[in-house]
Amino acid sequence: MTEESAVRELPRTARGARTRARLVEAARTVFERDGFLDARLADITGEAGTAAGSFYTYFASKEEIFSAVLDEVKEEMLHPQVRDVADGDDPVAVIEASNRAYLESYRRNAALMRLLDQVAAIDDTFREVRRERGLAFTQRNARSIRALQDRGLASPDVDAGLAATALSMMVSRTAYSAFVLGDDWDLDQLVETLTTLWVNALDIPRRLPAG
Repeated sequence: MTEESAVRELPRTARGARTRARLVEAARTVFERDGFLDARLADITGEAGTAAGSFYTYFASKEEIFSAVLDEVKEEMLHPQVRDVADGDDPVAVIEASNRAYLESYRRNAALMRLLDQVAAIDDTFREVRRERGLAFTQRNARSIRALQDRGLASPDVDAGLAATALSMMVSRTAYSAFVLGDDWDLDQLVETLTTLWVNALDIPRRLPAG
């Protein structure tokens, strides 16, 4: 992607916004159906019901519209595995709820996650996109772990950054195994097991101390 495409302005009219949104939705359908390499711009515009020339009003390339597809689901794909734990929260319950939300999000977007993994292997730009998304997970999780350590609810002997990296990768690769590779695991079993591993690794008490 060029610097020019990276800062392309969004449409200023409602009609333009609708056309762009149709193209992005169509692109996701085509990418998930045909893969990145075999997807053709003609197929995207055909799926969107727009003229072929309209594509270049909004996007400069197949890579740029793929980036737009990723942006459409960015917040859902970056759903924090562990949200910031406030005082009084049960950290085990928060970890469990966050793991479940992440796994459900991953399952909904499994085809796109598989595609991002493939494209990242052949395109340095999307490899960096993938790395930055993973970093967003670990940074959020590291903050949560440090907050638990400050409250005396997680082992102080654990490096928060390294623990967040390892635990985040454990959850994401397990999700990949289950929802992309097709390993036959029950969702509730995944949530329970991953939460237990999180809690045990950080030495989080199952019951909060009184007071």
